[in-house]
Amino acid sequence: MWFPADTDENSYRIQIDIYRRLGAEARARMAAEMSEDARRIALAGIRQRHPEYDGQQARRALFRLLLGDGVVRAMWPGEPPVAP
Repeated sequence: MWFPADTDENSYRIQIDIYRRLGAEARARMAAEMSEDARRIALAGIRQRHPEYDGQQARRALFRLLLGDGVVRAMWPGEPPVAP
């Protein structure tokens, strides 16, 4: 079994056991919450790096980061790309 470098073996086994007991619905909810947290953190980083961006530009930068240039160009044709 693989173990993360920052967690001792016993703690990791306990954590995995807890996740298994949660059930599929709770694990899916946790995954969705973690995904939303990651998007919020990424957006905060974009706003910190680019304080000149308005809300729309910050969201476009986030979409570019998450979905790539091709999708962003299709969503906003004719708009210049914004740096994430």
